[in-house]
Amino acid sequence: MIPRPTIHDDVLNRLGADICTGVYASGTVLPAEPDLCELLGVSRIVVREAIKSLSARGLVSVRRRTGTLVQPLDNWQLFDPKVVVWRASAGMVDEKYITDLMELRRVIEPAAARYAAQRASSEDLAVMRHNLDAMARAIDGKGEYVPADLGFHGAILNACHNQFLRQMQQAINVILEVSFDLCIQVPGGTASSQPLHEALFSAISARNCAQAEKAVLEIIGRAESDLRASVNTIESHRLS
Repeated sequence: MIPRPTIHDDVLNRLGADICTGVYASGTVLPAEPDLCELLGVSRIVVREAIKSLSARGLVSVRRRTGTLVQPLDNWQLFDPKVVVWRASAGMVDEKYITDLMELRRVIEPAAARYAAQRASSEDLAVMRHNLDAMARAIDGKGEYVPADLGFHGAILNACHNQFLRQMQQAINVILEVSFDLCIQVPGGTASSQPLHEALFSAISARNCAQAEKAVLEIIGRAESDLRASVNTIESHRLS
């Protein structure tokens, strides 16, 4: 069961989204605590807890004399799931976001594909195959594509059998989910991407490190193209 949002969650999400959309821009001071209580219709305890949560994520800093100061993007915990969702909902998936995300993927995933080709166990390969099959079924309208796609890429990182990569997979999953949700909006994108994923699996199964690296780079290139197309379409609709 999915837990119901609490008042704290509602206030935290409201303030986080307002910071991401620029209602409270970097360098500005949030309204005083009594004003926030009145604006949001909550108690001081709720506001204080929300501010603590924002501070822990780097969005604000609390200063005794100045107040609660909104921090620049460089200070934010960009891998935090809530920050990722707030940024996406605020339309912060722009050209810079896409470029930085794809650079991150090109740093991590080719090496992960090589290690997976060397180290994947039969159980690892079975998980990859299961998610690939789920992706194919989703293309045919039987199931959800994005969770299966995330599962496939996560299985590759797990197959490296590296404790740091395994935790990194948990950190980047939510960022990839946002980009995958946008990519699948491109007509025919999932169907044309499926053979690329099959090629990656085949290379890993065959223990062919060079082919695995080449295949994952082709997947990332296709994802970048689809993501840019999706974001451009959304921006065009917003401006029309």
